[in-house]
Amino acid sequence: MKHTILGAGGSVGNSLANQLLKTNEQIRLVSLSNYSIPGTESFQADITSYEKTLKSIMGSDIVYLCAGLPYDSKIWNDLWPKIMKNVIDACKKADARLVFFDNVYMYGKVEGKMVETTPYNPCSKKGEVSAKTVMLLENEINKGNIQAIIARSADLYGPYSKETSILYLLAIEKYLKGKSAQWFIDANQYHSFTYTVDSANGMILLAKCEECCNQIWHLPTYNPLNGETLIHMIAKEIGTAPDYSVLNRWQLKVISMFDKTVSESYEMLYQSEFTYYFDSTKFNTFFDYKPKSYYQGIHDTIEFIKRGS
Repeated sequence: MKHTILGAGGSVGNSLANQLLKTNEQIRLVSLSNYSIPGTESFQADITSYEKTLKSIMGSDIVYLCAGLPYDSKIWNDLWPKIMKNVIDACKKADARLVFFDNVYMYGKVEGKMVETTPYNPCSKKGEVSAKTVMLLENEINKGNIQAIIARSADLYGPYSKETSILYLLAIEKYLKGKSAQWFIDANQYHSFTYTVDSANGMILLAKCEECCNQIWHLPTYNPLNGETLIHMIAKEIGTAPDYSVLNRWQLKVISMFDKTVSESYEMLYQSEFTYYFDSTKFNTFFDYKPKSYYQGIHDTIEFIKRGS
């Protein structure tokens, strides 16, 4: 089978490519930068163009949409629906199965566990864009126009995720530099994190399963822990004191005036104020899959970083 990854070079795309390489699959990496990994085919394309998107996936059996956009609500609103329409139309033309790597923003604030049947109730601009984008795909699935899988994950951590991982940016990186860690809003709240390799394994298993098509799946994720426990795990693994501070809303509001990323993250702070429990029981049960524990995942992530991988 030929696997094409749209959005190569990111945390999910890299994890996915490396897991596929272990089984000697044919892999095409599609990106704006012509990103390459030995053993794969590279293809440069701008997937905001339908013609370039179609050309990039022709001959593919499975297409993974793992693209990332700058963390900016306006860019998301302008480009995500366009990208989704291009990829849907191209996959229909190429007769390829689509696996869409999705987030949980469309759920909004959820009391209890997030599951595959949780209704969409976005409470942020990015959540509204996420809901609009995934509903384009759901409508095509419901009409029987495409074979597709919607694969969602919680916040990511693990190999290849340094640019976007909250655990890395707030704790791992700071401890490795001899600084104190930070946390947002409330370190006693429980929060789920999906290990990047688990997300890759999950998408591969789903992509190859006929029975799994045309459904929403939560990718394998260990049960949540609170921020303080995660910080202590990270500090112990690195061999430092678990010193940390908690940034409250007004502090983050001030920082957001000078930092675009923090400004764009401000609307998502509800995910830190309340329990963020991402449940993957459906996947774990169907595939008899055991997600990586945080203890082992944090160990493996830090070892990966220390190797300079």
